[in-house]
Amino acid sequence: MKASVILLPKAQKVLDDLGENIRLARLRRKLSMEQVAERAGISRSTLWQIEKGKPSVAMGAYFQVLFILGLEKDFLKLGADDELGRKLQDAGLLVKKRAPKK
Repeated sequence: MKASVILLPKAQKVLDDLGENIRLARLRRKLSMEQVAERAGISRSTLWQIEKGKPSVAMGAYFQVLFILGLEKDFLKLGADDELGRKLQDAGLLVKKRAPKK
């Protein structure tokens, strides 16, 4: 049995928006669900789940669909503008080192 993934509402909203963006990109290209699913090597129901922002779908399947739509470079933008990380780095906050194993 597959474990279900439970997301916080804000995180689910992000996935919902991603799914909608993927759906709109597919429609703009005038591609059917069957065409995209076949090219991505996934089932039509998996594509439907992606377009609905379901968290149980593997990240690789999301990436395959983005690749088929010519949007794979958008993946490289994830985490690229880490404003919070830079602020923490600039503030000199260091991550504590792990204690040595006994």
